[in-house]
Amino acid sequence: MLYAKHARVYIAARSEAKANKAIDEIRTSEPSSKGDLVFLHLDLADLSGIKAPVDRFLAQETKLHVLFNNAGILAGPQGPTRTAQGHEAHLGVNNLGTFLFTKLLTPVLAATAKVEPSGSVRVVWVSSSATEIFGLPSVAMPMDELESKFIDRPASEKYGFSKVGNWLHAVEYAKRHKADGVVSVAVNPGNLKSELFRDEGLVMTIMIGLVGYPPVNGACTQLYAGLSSDITAEKTASWVVPFGRIIPIRKDLIDATKTVKEGGNGTAQQFWEWSEGHVRPYC
Repeated sequence: MLYAKHARVYIAARSEAKANKAIDEIRTSEPSSKGDLVFLHLDLADLSGIKAPVDRFLAQETKLHVLFNNAGILAGPQGPTRTAQGHEAHLGVNNLGTFLFTKLLTPVLAATAKVEPSGSVRVVWVSSSATEIFGLPSVAMPMDELESKFIDRPASEKYGFSKVGNWLHAVEYAKRHKADGVVSVAVNPGNLKSELFRDEGLVMTIMIGLVGYPPVNGACTQLYAGLSSDITAEKTASWVVPFGRIIPIRKDLIDATKTVKEGGNGTAQQFWEWSEGHVRPYC
């Protein structure tokens, strides 16, 4: 959709073959586009390799208008359990890798925001309906488990908490970078027939086939979050739901994004500081 509107789009992905296949298909479907599609190799499961693709991007571009943090895993029984640095895989990829990638791109986002219309430069953190399903009442995230027994939880719970983490990062980022003019929102893209569930077995495949929407619907939700004029600078930290609406998330999940002084419990701040501690050596 972006390419059809003549945008220059960087596709950051682990598999070059899959990315190039998608790029070829998009170019074929939109032969009149004057835009560009550029592959950027990115493996979020290895923090030591994230700075290199950021440097490659910055060597070619001086602006970044919208960052869509769309990559992630739901690791089934045959999936990975830990990242290269030994972190639980869902936390490592969906949270820490994404957090570091965003952190390294923040200077160019902030610089772009200074010269572009207010509210137009954004970070879109793709979360999930799992945030409201798995988010723990009052505290949202089991912070006391992240370094220990979290890895022993079922994959569905680990995935769900990683999506809670996307929400916490989105709101905390919004607070920390509002003065820079960068808007940050979290997105529940909808229940989609995507490759996310490829390792989840026959029953889940059948269920998603029955209730899931085409992936393009989820893309519409993300494009709304990234481009809609409904989302102004004042709407930073919003929760965007299918297929392009802003609604309040669960109240206790909002409380988790507030500090104790603000009447919350400080979970978002704690999760941010936990993330900072793990990515700092790779900045």
